[in-house]
Amino acid sequence: MARRTRTRAFAAPGAAPRGPGARVRRTVAAAVVASAGASAGADPHFVARPLAPHVYSGGWEHFVGGGVAGFDCDGDLLPELYAAGGAVPATLFRNRSAPGGALTYEAETPEALALTGVTGAYPLDIDGDGVLDLAILRVGPDRLMRGLGDCRFEAFERIGFTSGDHWTTAFTATWEAGNALPTLAFGPYIDRSDPTGPFRACDAPLLYRPEGGGYGRPLRLEPGHCTLSMLFSDWSRTGRADLRVSNDRHYYVAGGQEQMWAMEEVPRLYTEADGWLPFAIWGMGIASRDLTGDGWPDVYLTSIGDQKFQVFDPDAGGPVWRDATYERGTTAHRPHTGDDGRPSTGWHAEFGDVNNDGRDDIFVAKGNVEQMPDAAMRDPNTLLVQRADGTFEERAAEAGIATLERARGAVLADLNLDGALDLAVVNRRAEMELWQSAGVAGNWLLVGLSAPPPNTQAIGAFVELRTGAGVQTREVTVGGGHAGGKAGLMHFGLGAAERAEIRVIWPGGAVSEWRPVAANRILHLASD
Repeated sequence: MARRTRTRAFAAPGAAPRGPGARVRRTVAAAVVASAGASAGADPHFVARPLAPHVYSGGWEHFVGGGVAGFDCDGDLLPELYAAGGAVPATLFRNRSAPGGALTYEAETPEALALTGVTGAYPLDIDGDGVLDLAILRVGPDRLMRGLGDCRFEAFERIGFTSGDHWTTAFTATWEAGNALPTLAFGPYIDRSDPTGPFRACDAPLLYRPEGGGYGRPLRLEPGHCTLSMLFSDWSRTGRADLRVSNDRHYYVAGGQEQMWAMEEVPRLYTEADGWLPFAIWGMGIASRDLTGDGWPDVYLTSIGDQKFQVFDPDAGGPVWRDATYERGTTAHRPHTGDDGRPSTGWHAEFGDVNNDGRDDIFVAKGNVEQMPDAAMRDPNTLLVQRADGTFEERAAEAGIATLERARGAVLADLNLDGALDLAVVNRRAEMELWQSAGVAGNWLLVGLSAPPPNTQAIGAFVELRTGAGVQTREVTVGGGHAGGKAGLMHFGLGAAERAEIRVIWPGGAVSEWRPVAANRILHLASD
């Protein structure tokens, strides 16, 4: 089934755009000229940029969490950053960068977002008005905050969402067919009200399916095994997103595992009879991306010691991912600098092409939980750069981002619209860090999607970008990582390719035609 897709390409050299965002588009046009002719494959390098002090702090209930949301809340395409603070108020950093210039952020937090107890946040358009809202995770009642434009927010009314006093560390959302509101899943960690805890006191994930124009009581997805990351993904490419849950075996001790729920009328756990391969890790973060070029989402899972890269097996006939960690060189299981040989602790994981060579790389935020003696204390962040043969090599130290703080959440995104990925990292008991990409090689494309209400972000869409090197596939999701995620423009590295073709498989299954596009620009695709 074909669907007409309206296309707008910004930043053609010499153009004089009009209307909202014109200042951004003119400046990006200049950046296009500067990047033309860049060679692909150079090592990535980042430079630190100043940021107002922000620390994720607090007691044992904030050993986990510490996420950050990246999203544009004032309509200029430049992503803001909303960082969890734990025991101190969360901070909204407004993006004051000149497009293509030095990263510049100012702490400017509206009262509605200056909350304590925040462990993380995810941006999404809940009410379908085209303005991004926030799902805020807390030690305490979670919040859904409605975006009003110009980075103003208020509590949602009239949608019936209520939250108990939870310790929430995970979130994901999707749109199920026929609903005016998204389906939401919150992941409480440990049941703080259980007097026998914390061991064997895991709380259960909460599923909020809309009922008419609002939300009723959530469904408890039991058994729960101390969730630290969740992701709705259409892994089977059938149009239905199922729920992957990553759990911390430290507290469930025994009898638990990683989970995936089939989102049927009554959700059910996939089992070995479906092909699910049971395993248990100290599950902390999920990243999903097609790295093999076959169109199926692969996954990277963070843990203590055994970070896992798993490749989807489309011939298995079920939800089967095969471990490829050692084959691809993605273990990241011990510190890559210094002399501490104890296991690494991975938190937020994210895919992204940091050198624009057309191959996705992997960033992992790392750091000891607090003072765990069996894990490395000086544990540098990881940047796994993909080689042409599909294997990865550690390049964080060479890139300048191998700091030794207790990292937690992160955003890997083009924060100044120059076509290169930048990085922000929230640290526990240390200041948040901001890095700008410098000297990146290779061509690029930034792609934005919009669709009619209610699902204005086209959550569940697949974007395919084709060059002579193959097809890159991106699924549009909300969730994953560790306690934070991003929304907005999708970044593609193109390597030496100066042109590409693009199409979208929209939610509901409509497929746009392949369209040619030139490199080094912002492309906006809208579904009628």
